[in-house]
Amino acid sequence: MPAILIDDVTPGVRITHDVFTTQGNLLFPKGKTVMPKDIEILRAFLIEEINNGKTSKEDTIASAAESNASNEIGAKVKALQKVLSFEKDYEKMINLLKNVFRNITAIEIPILELRVQLEKLLQYSREYNVLTFYPKGMNKQDYWYHNAVLTGLTSYKIAKWLGLPANEGMQVAFAGLFHDIGNAKIDLDILQKPSTLTSTEVEEIRRHTMYGYELLKNVKGISEGVRLAALQHHEKVDGSGYPLRLQADQIHIYAKIVGVADIFHAMTLSKTYSQAQSPYLVLEQIDSEAFGKLDPKIVTTFISKVTQFHNGTMVRLSNGLIGEIIFSDRSHPTRPLVSVDGSIYNLIEKRQLFIQEIIKRKEVLQKS
Repeated sequence: MPAILIDDVTPGVRITHDVFTTQGNLLFPKGKTVMPKDIEILRAFLIEEINNGKTSKEDTIASAAESNASNEIGAKVKALQKVLSFEKDYEKMINLLKNVFRNITAIEIPILELRVQLEKLLQYSREYNVLTFYPKGMNKQDYWYHNAVLTGLTSYKIAKWLGLPANEGMQVAFAGLFHDIGNAKIDLDILQKPSTLTSTEVEEIRRHTMYGYELLKNVKGISEGVRLAALQHHEKVDGSGYPLRLQADQIHIYAKIVGVADIFHAMTLSKTYSQAQSPYLVLEQIDSEAFGKLDPKIVTTFISKVTQFHNGTMVRLSNGLIGEIIFSDRSHPTRPLVSVDGSIYNLIEKRQLFIQEIIKRKEVLQKS
């Protein structure tokens, strides 16, 4: 197929060869039909020409458009149904966990009931989007339950991304779900205190790791890794964590995974004592701790995976402008290109800007 200069490219042209940026990143795949905004993107990346094949007949174009529209509607309906089912099962898990936390000293942990409900949630693993999901109508007082469930779901995904054996998936999910169960023995006035904690209160909060291990010590149906995750998820690879100041390989892999997932959700969920932060900004903060505090392999894998396939996400920038993510550079995953009213903001170059908030998605769910 002939090459066509960028100035001659018009909407409806079909790209017959992959288009790459000067850095070697895939910009557009072959077979893509060029839309008006795509021309802006090509110019922004200084692409001078593309290989193309023009559509032959108007009726063929119309027929293809109608077919695509029908398929898209069907896909959105199915996605919406999954969203509603996921939200229903998610709420059931939250209520179940509330009961466990509130009655931790009076009843045994209903491990079988929790496992059944957790398995239901994990069925939506491909649909659950770590970066964009936020619990509907979340009450700040319920932060601990939401953090537990989301840390469980995210830990499960991280384990898969790292290539851990499939038969460990449920145990890693349990590790995330139970990592803060020791907080059930902490006074709620301390847990939800809106002002600065005293040194005595900080020490009591830190005991939740040991309380958690003790609560899980005799629970059947979970592995020792789950118990160690409750004990070790605040340990750091440089030995600066707590409660035992363990280092590197002394920390169980489940605890390392849960530690990363917990930090992300702790910072991106609203609490009685702090507001939710931008998930993209949190990823940058986690990345800054990848060498010294957190396991660098887990952090790199986590950031790389959660920032994939997010073109089309509507976001609010830190300057208040609302735009759409149109391209993510794999070398700078937290700093994509954002289109705002026809203007393209390259967040790699505009370091003073960052994504403050994810507004909504053009699609109901995004697989990752």
